[in-house]
This record gives sequence, structure tokens and C-alpha cells, in this order.
Amino acid sequence: LRRFCPAEARCVFTDATSGEGALMVAGPKSREALAGALAGGAAELSGGRFPFGTWREMEFGMTVARLHRICYAGELGWEVYVPTEQAAAAFEALEESARAAGAKLCGMHALESCRVEKGFRHFGHDITDEDHALEAGLGFAVRTEKAASRFGDFIGRAAVLQARERGVARILLQFRLRDSGPLLHHNEPIVRDGETVGHLTSGAYGHSLGAAAGMGYVPLAPGETAEDLPRSSFEIEVAGARVAADASLRAFYDPAGKRMRA
Repeated sequence: LRRFCPAEARCVFTDATSGEGALMVAGPKSREALAGALAGGAAELSGGRFPFGTWREMEFGMTVARLHRICYAGELGWEVYVPTEQAAAAFEALEESARAAGAKLCGMHALESCRVEKGFRHFGHDITDEDHALEAGLGFAVRTEKAASRFGDFIGRAAVLQARERGVARILLQFRLRDSGPLLHHNEPIVRDGETVGHLTSGAYGHSLGAAAGMGYVPLAPGETAEDLPRSSFEIEVAGARVAADASLRAFYDPAGKRMRA
């Protein structure tokens, strides 16, 4: 940000990372889990008053929090940001409220399972600054038409336009094993029509799917389109054994994202 800031700009950049703590609430009982910690109760979290993709500043326990209605687990949920010095008190207020609603604490592996089922990309595993947004299936998040964006041009726009014109060399696919037994972690080889073509960038057991799931990049043959890939025969190599897998361009779990927007 500092590198690309114009010299005449009347602004400064401050790294505020250590100034906030973050709590996440996810799942069908999210509203009830948060209600007891909010001054206005569950009514403040209704879809009409708090739509998906928005944020609000609200009284939360003994502090003021910034609530974002977005969820990395692919379910109804919120991210709650509070001042670092109030994080412990905010957590206690949330835990008390959530317990009354029947919600429970979960760990990172539970979150990993949910986000892999939903096909949510992880920066560092599935996407890096060396991967292309169109390869990763994230073209919907890149607005290239200047007239449609109040920000006009942006760094990287030309690269996206070039890729759209010439096409991409690979596509990130979602996979689900047909055998419910084997586990996936990441880096397992992807086999297409009997030939190893890549490896999984992420993998976890999909408890809602009833089998392990993962995602990874698969190269496109000349003249081939992304829609052609799922029609191939895929296997994932797990501990030396090849396991048949279904492939998809969309998430296997709630592909339309209806649960997040509930």
C-alpha cells in the first residue's frame, strides 16, 4: 500500500493487526449464539436488518464490536472484531451466550473440514501471488469493467484481461472421494485418465459429504475448456493406492451459498 501510494496523497497507512482480536460464530444457531451478548438481541441479526456481506458496529458484552456477516465455514455466521484488550471479556460474553443456545467451541480442523467442503480457497495453500484469479475460479470477484467500478483501474487488471483473451492453462477443481474410508490432508497426487497431472492443494474429511474432499489444479489440454474437465475419470492417490473421485467446478456442499445467506 505504501509503495503504490501517490506522493501527494493526504493519508497514512498504519498496521493495526495487533489492535484487534477476532471471534467467529458459524452454523444454523449463529443468531441465537450471538443474541445474549448483544444489547439488541437476535432481532438485530435478522436478514432484513443485517444482510449477508455487510458489517455493523454494535454493543457486544462490555465493549463495542464490529460484526461482519461473512463466514469461512460456508454457513450462516459472523466474524466479530473487538479491541485486543477487550478480547477476553468479549469471548466470555460470547461463550456464555453460545452455551445457552446449545452452540459449542470448535477448532481449526473443524473449520478446515467445512471450508474444504464449501470449496473456499485458502491463501497460502490454494492461492498465492503466483496463481491467477481465473485459474482459481475467482473471476467473479474481479471486476474488470471500469464503468462498473467506482475505483476505475486497478493493479492486475491488464493481467486478468489478457488471461481472459488467451485462456488459462489450468483450473482448480473440487474433488470428493467415492470411498468414505480414506483421508486427505493435501499434496496427494491427482490422477486423470490414468496419468498423474497434479496434486491436491487442500484436503480434509467432509463430514457433511460423508467422504474426504479436496481441491487442486488440473492442466487443460489444447482446445479444452474448464467444463470439459469434470467429465474425465479422476483418482486421488492416497498412501500409494488410487481412489476414485468425483470432480466438480463448483462446491459439493451448498454450491449456491444459500445457507450463508439464510
